[in-house]
Amino acid sequence: MTHSERGQRISRIILSIGLTLLGLWIARGFLPALIWAVVIAIAIMPLYARAERRWPPGKHNLLLPSLFTLGIGLLILVPIAIAAFQAASEIRDVSGWIQNAAQNGVPVPQWIYHLPFASAQAAAWWQANLATPQATSDHLHHLNSQMLIAHSRTIGSSIARRAVIFAFTLFALFFLLRDRTLLTRQMLTASERIFGPSGERIGLQMVLSVRGTIDGLVLVGIGEGIVIAIAYFVLGVPHPVLFGALTAVAAMIPFGAPLLFCVAALLLLIQDAMGSAIALVVFGFAVVFVADHFIRPALIGGATRLPFLWVLIGILGGVETFGLLGLFIGPATMAALVLLWRELVNGGPKSADAGVPIDTP
Repeated sequence: MTHSERGQRISRIILSIGLTLLGLWIARGFLPALIWAVVIAIAIMPLYARAERRWPPGKHNLLLPSLFTLGIGLLILVPIAIAAFQAASEIRDVSGWIQNAAQNGVPVPQWIYHLPFASAQAAAWWQANLATPQATSDHLHHLNSQMLIAHSRTIGSSIARRAVIFAFTLFALFFLLRDRTLLTRQMLTASERIFGPSGERIGLQMVLSVRGTIDGLVLVGIGEGIVIAIAYFVLGVPHPVLFGALTAVAAMIPFGAPLLFCVAALLLLIQDAMGSAIALVVFGFAVVFVADHFIRPALIGGATRLPFLWVLIGILGGVETFGLLGLFIGPATMAALVLLWRELVNGGPKSADAGVPIDTP
């Protein structure tokens, strides 16, 4: 290679890096939507591939991607609409409770008098701070109309921004599904040229990690929410539908569900239902123990061949760094790093790939 050719190659690399960084900076506002579209496409690809084999695409290949995109949109929007309707109803109940508390105070619940220790001190604190209208009003004075209006405006702006991102996510998902064969071929070619044989293995490991994370976090979290929501109904928790939906969302993050069912148990305590509160906490921790120690490690670790410690680090670190997207980015990154480490310590790609599935549906 001549000096001129070497200089042109370096210039081309610098130009490529510069243009890539510029493109990422220009598209930075839409990167979350693009990543969400990729995550959803990876999750539904086995189902989409089966549907494509059964109904081969026509000349324009528009119907199947449109149906899947519409289905995903409805699958997300319908539960949100139901939860929003339920939340609006609950907000009216909460508003009525606040007004009643401000006018009449909150009586000391009977369970406080039956605490095994410090019952007298707790009852005295409640009597001084919540039992009388004046004391309750002092604690609720910050819940004024101006504050509620300000929060409503902030929430409205956030909803509008997320609605735009969601619409762009569906738009990107449609094109990912429509052009999946071409995009897959291009990605494989590019990874081969840039990273060599390891590129395809790393990409495959990250895809498996995303699917395993969806199975282990999203599906198991929804299952936890449904099971615990049944307990909410049986034990008489106020607003069980709303609490069940929030528990399902919180359960997608490790250690998130206990926060919700402990709050529900606290509401039962306020209603003097100590036995139901204890039963809910015991049942909730039993469900979380089974899900977090048996089901999730099997689904996520089995798909990625990752020890659950690294799965947990990827999930929690990813959430802290990237928010909700980190649920998928974190484990996928850890899976790629562990694969590279195995190739390094095992003496090459073939040793590292032993026992790792190469083909995916």
